[in-house]
Amino acid sequence: MKLAKRLILTTTALAAVTAGTLLSATVGQAAASQPARHTVDAPAALKVPDGNRLTGVFSAEGVQTYTCTDGAWKLLEPAATLWAKNDHSRRTLALHSRGPVWVSTVDGSAVNAAAVANSPKTGTIPELLLKSTTTRGTGTFADVSYIQRLNTRGGVAPATACTGTDQVSVPYAATYAFYKPAK
Repeated sequence: MKLAKRLILTTTALAAVTAGTLLSATVGQAAASQPARHTVDAPAALKVPDGNRLTGVFSAEGVQTYTCTDGAWKLLEPAATLWAKNDHSRRTLALHSRGPVWVSTVDGSAVNAAAVANSPKTGTIPELLLKSTTTRGTGTFADVSYIQRLNTRGGVAPATACTGTDQVSVPYAATYAFYKPAK
């Protein structure tokens, strides 16, 4: 009797695990088939003009490097790594640096941009709307028209005075949203 009971419990447990695996696979497939989110939360001042569509959202961490110029801290360059917003492994997909420029580590495509609007935030670098000035390649950043820097944290220049040619790098994080012309 004990053996029969153990077999029933084992069979029931295996059936539950199998059902759970099938259910989570079905839920995962259903989630994957859902349309991608086509908007991000951004202040009105950073709204991307009509005629552009969201093509990628990346999380980023890095530094804002400042240099001492005439006794005041001036931005020298950003340096950050970007990964897909919901990728918990944080596999680097792009690098962000002086220009500003974003370069795909996957396909070599790149986009340079210039800020056209900002939205100040207390205690952090401002959120930005940037317009593409040039692109290269045929991959991720080909034909990018606008970039939003959102959800900024940190990166603010020191409030202290500086001397000589001092430099300081301040950690920051942000979300970057990339847009291309709608076709």
